[in-house]
Amino acid sequence: MAKKSKKQQPGGTPATVALTAAGVEFTVHAYEHDPSHPSYGEEAAEAMGVSPERVFKTLVADVDGALTVAVVPVAGSLDLKALAAAVGGKRATMADPAAAERTTGYVRGGISPLGQRKKLRTILDSSASVHPTICVSAGRRGLEVELSPRDLAELTEATSAPVART
Repeated sequence: MAKKSKKQQPGGTPATVALTAAGVEFTVHAYEHDPSHPSYGEEAAEAMGVSPERVFKTLVADVDGALTVAVVPVAGSLDLKALAAAVGGKRATMADPAAAERTTGYVRGGISPLGQRKKLRTILDSSASVHPTICVSAGRRGLEVELSPRDLAELTEATSAPVART
């Protein structure tokens, strides 16, 4: 893992605290969240001026009764059948939002794959590997972290699989 290039402010989110503790290189991007925007991920990409293919959303699904995290580009959507297959399951559905919030410790639109209250099995869409860096939620709406997909996969113990539809 690369060394971090900037010091984390005290009182960061669990995601930024986890990144700092791991000593990985990351950049924090803050923007003013617009509650009327129809898509958290697209809003983040627009606000940061980053291609939607490089901004990834964190979705929580229920695969055969087990909550599972899927990290997919905001330019696409989650393929639930592919997610189930990636974890050896039969059926996947989107998790109840309240269960996702309670389990991860984050609010919808701010769920990060990093620093979750309960570590969930994580699948990172294989498209992440074509980018030197990607952006994911830093744990609250209006805050993203940019890091290498390799560091993200290592820190979340993610499996890479094609689980996004474009």
